[in-house]
Amino acid sequence: MQITTTFRHMEQSEALKSYAAEKLERVKKYIDEPVTAQVFFTVEKIRHAAEVTLTAKGVIIKAAEETNDMYAALDAVVDKIERQLRRYKERLKEHKPTAETRAIEVRKSIVTAESIEQQKQPVIIPSKTISIKPMSVEEAVMQMDLMHKDFLVFTDSSTEAINVVYRRKDGNYGLIEPTRK
Repeated sequence: MQITTTFRHMEQSEALKSYAAEKLERVKKYIDEPVTAQVFFTVEKIRHAAEVTLTAKGVIIKAAEETNDMYAALDAVVDKIERQLRRYKERLKEHKPTAETRAIEVRKSIVTAESIEQQKQPVIIPSKTISIKPMSVEEAVMQMDLMHKDFLVFTDSSTEAINVVYRRKDGNYGLIEPTRK
C-alpha cells in the first residue's frame, strides 16, 4: 500500500505517519492491491482533523473525522473506511456481474459564457477524461455514495446505455435513462 501523508498547520511527525500506516493495514483485507492512500492531518486551534482517501481498482473511498486528539481522529477515520469497505464487499457479493465488461472513456468539460450580450463562443475551462465501467444501477448508487458525489455517469450493464444517477433533495435517488426514438 502506498501512503502519502500531508500535514497542515502542524509539524511533521514520524510517529503519526507510522501510526497511520499501521492502522491502514487493517483495510487491506477488504480490497485488492494496488491501494493508494492519501492521509491529511490538519490542526485548527483545538480541532484535530484526519482525512483519508483510498483509491483501488476504480473505487474511491473518502472519510474525515475531527476530535481533540489526532490519534483518536485517525482511529475514527479508519473505522469509517473499514465500515464503508465492508458494506461495499457485501454488496459486491450480492451483485452478479455480466460476463462481458467493457469500459467507455468519456471526456467531461465545463463550459462558461462570459455574458449574454457578448456573442462570443463559450470557452472550455477544465476537462478531464474518466473511464466509465459497466455497472448496475444499485452498484452506481453505491459508488456515488462511496465517492460522496451528488451524481454519477455510468454505463448500464444490462442496456449498455450511458445513464446518470443523482441524489435528489428529498434524500432519494434519481435515474436519467436515454431513450431511442
